[in-house]
Amino acid sequence: MIVQDQSEVIEFLMRPETLADGCTEVRKVETHASFIFIGKARALKLKRAVKYPFMDFSTIEIRRQFSHDEIRVNRRTAPGLYRGAVAVTRCSDGGLEFGGKGEAVDWVIDMDRFDEDTLLDRKAGRGELNRRLMEDLAEEVARFHTIAEPRDDFTGRGWVDDTLTSNEASYAQFSGSTLAAERVAEFNRLQREEFDKQGDLLDERQTAGFVKECHGDLHLRNIFLSNGRAAIFDGIEFNKTFSIIDVFYDLAFLLMDLDRRGLRRLANIVLNRYMDAAWDTQGLRLMPLFLSMRASARAHVAAVGVAGATDTEMANLRRTESTEYHEMAFGYLNVRKPRLVAVGGLSGSGKSRMGREIASFVGAAPGARIVRTDVIRKRLAGVDPFTKLGPDGYTPEMSKRTYDAFYDEARKALETGQSVIADAVFSKPEERAAIADIARDTDVPFNGLWLEAPREIMEYRVTKRRRNVSDADAGVVRRQLDYDLGEIAWDRIDSSGPRNCTLEKGLFLLGL
Repeated sequence: MIVQDQSEVIEFLMRPETLADGCTEVRKVETHASFIFIGKARALKLKRAVKYPFMDFSTIEIRRQFSHDEIRVNRRTAPGLYRGAVAVTRCSDGGLEFGGKGEAVDWVIDMDRFDEDTLLDRKAGRGELNRRLMEDLAEEVARFHTIAEPRDDFTGRGWVDDTLTSNEASYAQFSGSTLAAERVAEFNRLQREEFDKQGDLLDERQTAGFVKECHGDLHLRNIFLSNGRAAIFDGIEFNKTFSIIDVFYDLAFLLMDLDRRGLRRLANIVLNRYMDAAWDTQGLRLMPLFLSMRASARAHVAAVGVAGATDTEMANLRRTESTEYHEMAFGYLNVRKPRLVAVGGLSGSGKSRMGREIASFVGAAPGARIVRTDVIRKRLAGVDPFTKLGPDGYTPEMSKRTYDAFYDEARKALETGQSVIADAVFSKPEERAAIADIARDTDVPFNGLWLEAPREIMEYRVTKRRRNVSDADAGVVRRQLDYDLGEIAWDRIDSSGPRNCTLEKGLFLLGL
């Protein structure tokens, strides 16, 4: 509820001379938490004088503190965007000014303006998101999670229990109206069962430092492009239960948002690049619960929109949105048995592209974990995935270490309940046997795909690669063609044709 009249401050901030950036008109954007006043090169954000159970901005002192907290929180990911927190003060003549010596009437956050057309939700709506951008974004999220401060404000179980309780209370308001009561009750039961099953792991991860001061609201609308790179902003500062969370719960919001928009392929790309950077395999076990929690929260937020809608069309839109989010939340908890798919072939055969493109169709949302020898080799060498290795990176000893770690990672990922795509050359019969043995040992279905193409096509592909983890070139392809591959019992795919045809062959062989 609104607890204080801010009309005088709003009028002051609506004046072009207040922003003093050359604008002739100020545009005001309203949210449930703030007013944003946008000029030509500058934006000012005023926290609304409201008090809700989950958010309290009821006094000037509270708004001052949270304005400074917002600057601190968001400079971790968008340091160039946030200029600082500034007081709106009373002048001697009774008017208002910035940063004067008079009494502080309110506080604003001073920000640079960015191009709103670069917001990722808008780019998603225009079909402009792509693999490279998502890989860069995943690396930025992983970097942020690495530097974020571990916290022990809540136990691992504690913050999840609080979140579930809050979601259940919110659902109760709409059970029987916007959402079917029986469906809500069944969902709450299933989500609690999953929570109980993962309780020990949640506590272990808190002890291990995976519960941190995260962003808390990591979806596409809070990410824009700055000089072509993803910049994350508008993290939550006003409620610790929203932001002091497991890093995988932070990531889950982004994955769920992409999935909701029909972009599961990109969600899978984000997950795998994040995993390659963070190497947090155990977190996969929590993904069904975390995705479900994120979708269920959006379901009851949309249900609130039904109650607040001013016309029938908007109410129906929000009702449909709420129901769809709720069904997504159900679906995330319905996890099928994992499977292991090995994708092999000589360099340039298209095996890595095949693995990447089938992954979103395999396993629990948002798709399979891709375990790739090229990535593991770079990790063991202690270099960035795109750093080219010299001969020392490809000695027999290094290759053995790489395949041992590769098998180990595939096994660990399967044990979390997630499916795995194992991407390697697999030129030796014993390597193909070893990966099949992992499927047998973990009691999961196994498929082996072997991709092949004429030499000239493979040489052309490796020559034209850009920003690729693989170090293979045309010379490597020629050497590999002399390998004694032995008998290959896996399903063979001619990958020399159009990419979509090759993908269709792979999906058909997997029954997808």
